[in-house]
Amino acid sequence: MLIRKPHAICPSEITPPDLFRRRREWIKAAGAGAAALGLSAGLPGAAQAQRIRLFGVRKSPLSIDEKQTPYEAVTTYNNFYEFGTDKSDPAEYAGRLKTQPWTVTVEGEIKRPKVYDIEELMKLAPLEERVYRMRCVEGWSMVIPWAGFSLSELIRRVEPTANAKYVEFTTLADPRQMPGLRSSVLDWPYVEGLRLDEAQHPLTLLCMGVYGEMLPNQNGAPVRLVVPWKYGFKSGKSLVRIRFQEKEPQTAWMRSSPSEYGFYSNVNPEVDHPRWSQATERRLGEITKRKTLMFNGYGDQVASLYAGMDLKKFI
Repeated sequence: MLIRKPHAICPSEITPPDLFRRRREWIKAAGAGAAALGLSAGLPGAAQAQRIRLFGVRKSPLSIDEKQTPYEAVTTYNNFYEFGTDKSDPAEYAGRLKTQPWTVTVEGEIKRPKVYDIEELMKLAPLEERVYRMRCVEGWSMVIPWAGFSLSELIRRVEPTANAKYVEFTTLADPRQMPGLRSSVLDWPYVEGLRLDEAQHPLTLLCMGVYGEMLPNQNGAPVRLVVPWKYGFKSGKSLVRIRFQEKEPQTAWMRSSPSEYGFYSNVNPEVDHPRWSQATERRLGEITKRKTLMFNGYGDQVASLYAGMDLKKFI
C-alpha cells in the first residue's frame, strides 16, 4: 500500500480554503503600510506574542523594490514541520517555543569555535533590513523585509580552515516544544547545508527579525538562515548549530526524498519538481500566477557561483 507523506501531496490539495478568503484582509493590511505593522488584532496567539520592535536597523542596498507581502500572510502561512505539516500549524503551535536563553554552537573546520548566545550574535554586525523575494518549492512566493546581517560576518570571525568546503546548519529538535517531531515525515533534526562560497555570499542572511520586529516563533525565532535565490526550505529556522566541514552535508530533504530534492535547490523554472511545474508561482495575496525567475531573480548576483555547472543535473 502506498502511503503519501505530507510533502508528497500536490499544492492544490494542501492549500487551505481560507487562504484566498483572507485575501481582502491581506490587501487591506498592505495598503495600510507601516501603520498596519503595529496592529495585532485577529492574529493567532503565537503571532501576537512576538511583536517586539527592533531598533537601529538600517536599510540595505541589497533590498529589492517590490510590493511586500502583508505581515499576516507571512506569519500565518508557513512551512515549519517541527510544529506540524499544515500551513497554519506554526502560528497555532509555535507559541510554546522558548527562545530565551538560546545559543548557537559554531564548530568544525574553523580556528575559532565558539558558542554564541543570541545577544552576542545580534551584536556581531549592524542589523540591516533586506527586502527579499522568497519562493517555495510548492509554487507560492512572498516578498519579505528580513532583518539581520550577512552570514559572511560570522564566517570571517570564526576563520574557516583550508579544509572547510561546506557549512551545515542544524535546527532545534525538542519534542517537548515541537509537536511536529512526532511525525516521521522527516528524519529529525532538520539539517541543511551550503557550499562555503554560497554561505559567504553577501545575500546569504543570518536573520533575527522581520518587518522591523523580532522574528515570530513561527518564522524561525530567534535566528534563522535566509538564502533568497534558493527554494525556501534551504533557509533553516531556529538554528542551534553551524558546522564547517570538508564533505557535503546530507540534508533532511535529501535523506527523505533524494529523487526530488538535491543539495543545491536553486530556483530554476526549467527544472520541474517530479510532481508539479516550477515555471510559474503565485504570490500570497494575489490570484494571478507569474513566471518564476531563474535564481528567483538574483541571477546577476549569484549565477557566477555556478559557472560551468549543469543546473539541470545539480539541482
